[in-house]
Amino acid sequence: MKLLRRSWPWWVVLGVVLAGLALWGLQRAREVEVVAVTRGPVVQSIVATGRVDTPARITISSQSAARIEEVLAREGDRVSAGQPLVRLRSDEAQAALDAARAALREAEGRQRQLERVQRPVAEQQLAQARANLEAARRELERARELVAQGYVSQSRVDEAQRQVDTARAALASAQAQAEGAREGGIEAELARTRIAQARANLASAEARLDTLVLVAPADGIVLTRAAEPGDTAQVGRALLTMARAGATRIVATVDEKNLRWLAPGQKASALADAFPGRPFEAALTWVAPSVDLQRGTVEVWLAVARPPEFLKPDMTVSVEMVVARRDSALVLPAWAIRDAETGANPGAHVLLMRDGRALRQPVKLGLRGVGIVEIVEGLAEGDPVITPESGALAGERVRLPGPRARLNMGEAPGTR
Repeated sequence: MKLLRRSWPWWVVLGVVLAGLALWGLQRAREVEVVAVTRGPVVQSIVATGRVDTPARITISSQSAARIEEVLAREGDRVSAGQPLVRLRSDEAQAALDAARAALREAEGRQRQLERVQRPVAEQQLAQARANLEAARRELERARELVAQGYVSQSRVDEAQRQVDTARAALASAQAQAEGAREGGIEAELARTRIAQARANLASAEARLDTLVLVAPADGIVLTRAAEPGDTAQVGRALLTMARAGATRIVATVDEKNLRWLAPGQKASALADAFPGRPFEAALTWVAPSVDLQRGTVEVWLAVARPPEFLKPDMTVSVEMVVARRDSALVLPAWAIRDAETGANPGAHVLLMRDGRALRQPVKLGLRGVGIVEIVEGLAEGDPVITPESGALAGERVRLPGPRARLNMGEAPGTR
């Protein structure tokens, strides 16, 4: 039997070969999943954890060792400036105060005696001494005349001279006493000095007594009580701790990479861990001028204008500060960006699916919201971005697993 051979046209053979090559290439291409660049709002916020702080924390302690007689405040009590908080034993200090008051009264009495008795008497004695001296001088003149006339002996003149000398000495003494008793004299100065010293001793005794009554230095609230009646107060040992009344603030730490977004006046939402369903408002007021070298964080203060009643000192709170917002921006899921931590540097990039291949495309990033990142440069709306989980490499042939790409903006691959 003779076999019949049939020849095929060349174009048919060429089509079969090309189809086979295409099928072989398709089978070699990597299956990938993609997400599309979309347009939408993006809000960047900074979340930090901090604690409730008070403007000042005051420690109430004694300046001397003494027994505690009364403790007049407990934890949680609101106190006013000058309100007594602790009373210490004061009988010895009270006795010293009474003695100081008596010494002052004595010094003031001596001054009154000087002014009302000694000074007038000294003036009178001075006048009498002057009169006595004048009389002694006249007597001396008469004695001299009588001696010259021969009526008396020289001894009469000598006696008169002695009387003049005695009267002159008495006058000098009277003058010294009068000058000392006068205003500005030595006796007057001594009287004033005694009064000043007595007043200083009195002030010291009053201050000593005051230190035995510990009072609130300012309005505030008592936080801790570490003393009871009968205890012995030691110098410098805390008896009470109080928080000074004033504006409530939150002290938090923020990662230094967010420092460029912070500015005083930014609004924040705060939430206490103990009351998660009751948020309250706060505002950024201060950013530390330096960064913590060990932790790479910066300290910030947030003022709470209307603190809720449940807020207490040292309570742990979380704050969220909205630092930027775009109502319409090109966005991608944050997990779709490769080397995203490099920010605007050329290292941040994506893999685009274009003409059946994975193309490395540098991108410039903008705001970072919750799970999404703003694309400032490098991509257009609708561009298909290969997910990192697909394992594709730049330049590699790629294909979709089905007739359509999965272009779901908010869902990570493998969740369906």
